[in-house]
Amino acid sequence: MILLSPLRKSSARRLATWIVVVVSAMTTPLIAVSPGPERPPDVIIPIKTPRGAVIYAELADTPIKRSQGLMFRETLPADRGMLFTFGDTQAWSFWMKNTKLPLDIIWLDPRKKIVHIERNVPICTKTDDSCPQYRPHDGAMFVLEINGGRADALDLQGGKKLEFKLP
Repeated sequence: MILLSPLRKSSARRLATWIVVVVSAMTTPLIAVSPGPERPPDVIIPIKTPRGAVIYAELADTPIKRSQGLMFRETLPADRGMLFTFGDTQAWSFWMKNTKLPLDIIWLDPRKKIVHIERNVPICTKTDDSCPQYRPHDGAMFVLEINGGRADALDLQGGKKLEFKLP
């Protein structure tokens, strides 16, 4: 047991002030750099269609962004979408779990040529992991998701190329 002498009022005040300053100094930088619950700013990629229309697509280039995709979105403007990028060419599967909008899912090869389109893919309201999966017949390196029906409106078909540059 250690016996401490009683503190004077002025010493107690200085100690309390010192503790507040130290604790503030320790936590303030963490709060300042912490991203918090807000999403980081999205990288937007302009994608030009063969007929000259432009789709402004959010870039999903990390595992977290790819797994989140367009889940939980209530709306998506007609000229917007999401571009998923992958490091290699595969028959990447997609599903509509927690996606509240019907989508057109467009798979592109490394030359940005459309290899497969799933049109007007319906939302999936199942709460388990049994939502249907959609996959192309051929390998793809990019996948573009846009509002359901937009691929027809933009005359997107297999074999057509899209133009975009990655950052």
